[in-house]
Amino acid sequence: MFDPAVYYGDREADLAMTELFGGFLDRFYAAYREAFPLAAGYPQRRTLYNLYHVLNHLNLFDGGYCAQAERMIEQLLAELKG
Repeated sequence: MFDPAVYYGDREADLAMTELFGGFLDRFYAAYREAFPLAAGYPQRRTLYNLYHVLNHLNLFDGGYCAQAERMIEQLLAELKG
């Protein structure tokens, strides 16, 4: 079998994607963190990883994704400024 969408990258990118559109139960994330603790700064990286998907949805579907992308960008910029 061949998977045309195979991905090899930062595990946090996949975890961030699970949180973008509702997420899983809290016990999933608790078990994940117990097995694979997250490094400091994950919330910021989550926003950055998910920005890609929001921009992609903006490109494909327009609508409210523009405001969501703008909020994410503003949040990331504010965090950079400290």
